[in-house]
Amino acid sequence: MSAVLLTGATSGLGRWLAPRLGRAGLTVLVHGRDRGKVGRGVAEVEAAGGKAQGFVADLASLAGVDRLAAEVRDRPLTILVNNAGVGFGERDGKREVSADGYELRWAVNLLAPVRLTEALLPTLKANAPARVVNVGSLGQQPIDFDDPQLERHYDGVEAYRRSKLALAAWTFDLAEDLRGSGVNANCLHPATFMDTAMVRQYGQTPFATVEEGGAATLRLILDETRSGLFFDGQRVAEPHPGAKDPAVRSRLRALLKGGSRPGGAAR
Repeated sequence: MSAVLLTGATSGLGRWLAPRLGRAGLTVLVHGRDRGKVGRGVAEVEAAGGKAQGFVADLASLAGVDRLAAEVRDRPLTILVNNAGVGFGERDGKREVSADGYELRWAVNLLAPVRLTEALLPTLKANAPARVVNVGSLGQQPIDFDDPQLERHYDGVEAYRRSKLALAAWTFDLAEDLRGSGVNANCLHPATFMDTAMVRQYGQTPFATVEEGGAATLRLILDETRSGLFFDGQRVAEPHPGAKDPAVRSRLRALLKGGSRPGGAAR
């Protein structure tokens, strides 16, 4: 039975998706940070008639990402859903950093999926046809490559939106790199301000239901055969122009390849 690794599977969109992926016949590798919630997620998949296994990892730690990859790389993985993320935070919240010293939204929304995907690509290629689905956002903002960690003028909304532009840009590069491998890669904005804890933490009134965003994400996971696309819900859309700008993508590749110092610009 093919497996899907679903990060951030214990709340919001991920919790909605997990039992439905199990019902679709996939073994769901349920990821979360909290062991109790992971156990609950496994039980919910099984109650829906599916099969599941739980994995606990903190994706705000690159060592945690590496451990998760090591634990799942020998599974019959055909789908990777990079869903875990950090939102705007509280209004007027202070700058937060990851276990490795990176700005938290950059670390979890970009560095973690990049590192996890790259570690699991040999498995996905071996089990092709396979898919990578990156849960992004239409809320995107240009990256200041002189201050990618937002040390000078921090704002949680800006940090989130920069990370999501970077995720979309990286997805397009990934799809090009994977051409002919049998693995496709796409990015989507599920729905605007779904009724999730992430949205409520910011004090934002929800605009959409989790079911609305879930249906769009489920379709992309199960049915989409094209690659290198950005989706707004269930339709192909255009991201921020910067996500497709060759110069931006080149600078982002250099930043990711060389590693961005936790406190500054690219090495």
